[in-house]
Amino acid sequence: MSIALKRAFEAPSAEDGYRVLVDRLWPRGVAKADARIDEWRKEVAPSDTLRKAFHAGELGWGEFRRRYLAELKAHRETLRSLAERAASGTVTLVFSSRDERHNNAVVLRQYLEMLRR
Repeated sequence: MSIALKRAFEAPSAEDGYRVLVDRLWPRGVAKADARIDEWRKEVAPSDTLRKAFHAGELGWGEFRRRYLAELKAHRETLRSLAERAASGTVTLVFSSRDERHNNAVVLRQYLEMLRR
C-alpha cells in the first residue's frame, strides 16, 4: 500500500514489491538481470529536453517539477494502473539520479498518489 523510491544502484530487496524503472535511459553499469525490474516505463520519464535542461542547471527544481507534471498529464490513463497497483501493494519507482530528493521519481510518486485519491 505504498510507493517507494530506490536508486537503481541499490540492491533489490523483497520489500521493494513491484519494481518499475522510470528513467528514459537504462542506468549505466547496472546489469538487467541484477536490477530485477518488473516494468520499464520510459515513456513516463521526463522528455529529453526537460531532463537535459534540469541536469545542466538551466531549470530550478520548482520549474522542473511544474513542467514534468504537465508532461505527465498526457500519460494519466496509462499511469492509473500503476497507481491502482500501489493501492494494493508496494510499488518501487527505480531511478538513477544521484540526487535522491530532486528527481523525476519524486515527482512521479506525488502524481501517482494524486491519482489514487
